[in-house]
Amino acid sequence: MSTSAPTCTPRTRYCAVVLLGLSSGLPIALSSSTLQAWFTEENIGIVVLGLLNIVGLPYVLKWLWAPLLDRLTLSSLGRRKSWIISMQLVLIAVLWWMSYLHPAEHPALLMGLGAILAFFSSTQDIAVDAYRTEILQVKERGLGSALNVTGYRFALLISGAIALLLADHIGWGNTYRVMSGILLVCSVLTFFTPEPCVLKQPKSLKEAFLGPLQDFFTRSNAMALIFVVILYKLGDAYALSLTTPFLLRGLHFSLTEVALLNKVIGLSAVVLGGIAGGLWMMRLGLFRSMFIFGILAALTNILFVVMALVGKNMALAGVTIFFENFCSGMSSAAFVAFLMALCNPKFTAMQYACLSAVASIGRVVIGSTSGILVHYLGWANFYWVSAAICLPGLYLLWYSHDMVCFKSDSVLPEAV
Repeated sequence: MSTSAPTCTPRTRYCAVVLLGLSSGLPIALSSSTLQAWFTEENIGIVVLGLLNIVGLPYVLKWLWAPLLDRLTLSSLGRRKSWIISMQLVLIAVLWWMSYLHPAEHPALLMGLGAILAFFSSTQDIAVDAYRTEILQVKERGLGSALNVTGYRFALLISGAIALLLADHIGWGNTYRVMSGILLVCSVLTFFTPEPCVLKQPKSLKEAFLGPLQDFFTRSNAMALIFVVILYKLGDAYALSLTTPFLLRGLHFSLTEVALLNKVIGLSAVVLGGIAGGLWMMRLGLFRSMFIFGILAALTNILFVVMALVGKNMALAGVTIFFENFCSGMSSAAFVAFLMALCNPKFTAMQYACLSAVASIGRVVIGSTSGILVHYLGWANFYWVSAAICLPGLYLLWYSHDMVCFKSDSVLPEAV
C-alpha cells in the first residue's frame, strides 16, 4: 500500500527526493568543515577550531525532537513540506546573517550561528528522511534512496570544495550569500513538490515519543534488526575511515594523487554505485540486494590488503578505490531503503531518526578503534579484519530474512 499522493508520478517523486537530498546536504559543510576552513584562514587559535566540532552535536541528538515533526503540522502545505520549507527559510536567514560577520571580530557569534545552522539543518534532515520514506512506493525505495544520496553528495561538493574555491575568489561573505541563494532556489522548488498522504498520525506528543519505540520493539526479531542496523555497514566504515591516512602514510602517495583518488574516482564511484544499486534493487528486491551488496563490499576490502602488500601503485589504487566506493554506494542505497522499510508511516520521523542514530553507533563508537588496530596489526591485517567484521551483520541479515520489512507487498498494521 502506498502512502504517496495518488496523482504523483514516479518521475515527480524521484525529482523531489533528488532536490531534497541537495537541500539536506548543503548546510552541513557550511556549519562544519567549510566554517572551520574560514576560521583557519583567519588564523583563529587551535582551541577554538577544536571547539567548532561541538557545533555538529544537533545531528547526533536530532531524535530528541523528531516526535514534534510526527505530531505537528506547521502550515497548510502539509505535515512534511511545512517543516521542510520552514527549516529552509530559517537556514537561508542564518547563512545570510553569517555572511556579514568575521571570525576575527565575532568568533563566538559565528560559532553560535553555526550551531543554530546545524540545529535547523538536522531538523530539516528529519523531515526530509520522513518525506522520502513516505513519498516513495516500496518498489521505488532503492533507486529513490540512491538518487537522494546523489543529491546529498553533490550538495556536500558544492558547500565543501566549490565553496572553498569561491571563497578564494570572491571572499567568504559572498560565498555564504551564494550558498543561501542556492538554498533559496531549493526552497522555491520544494513548494511545488507533492506532499505525502499519511492516513494516521500521533494524537499527542506522548504517543509521538513512546509510540514509535513500542511499535518497533513489539516486532519479532526486533533486537536482531537493531544489530543488523549497527553492524551492516561497520566493515565498510572501517575500510573507508582510514583511506586517506593509508594512502598518505602507508603508501606515500602525494596530496594531489590522494585528491584524485578520493575526490574524483571515489566520489564518482559512490554516485554510480548508488544509482546502479538502486536499479538492481528494483529487480532483486530488498533482502537479496542487501545480502549481495554486503558480500561485495566485504570482498572489496581484500583489495586493500593487496594494496598494502604491493605498495604504491597508482593503477591498483585507482581500481581499489573505485570498486570499494562503487560497492559502498550500492550497499548504502540498499541500507537506506532498509531503514525506510523498518519505519511505520505513522511514526516515520521519530523511527528513522532513531534508526539512523543507532546506525552511527558502529561507525562512530566502534569504528573509532580502527587506528588502534592499524597500530598493533599493520595495514594488511587491519583490512583483513575489516572484511571479517562484515560477516556478523550479514549473518544477522540472513537470520532476519523472513521479516515483514523484506516483503515487497508488506504493510505494517498500524499504518492502515
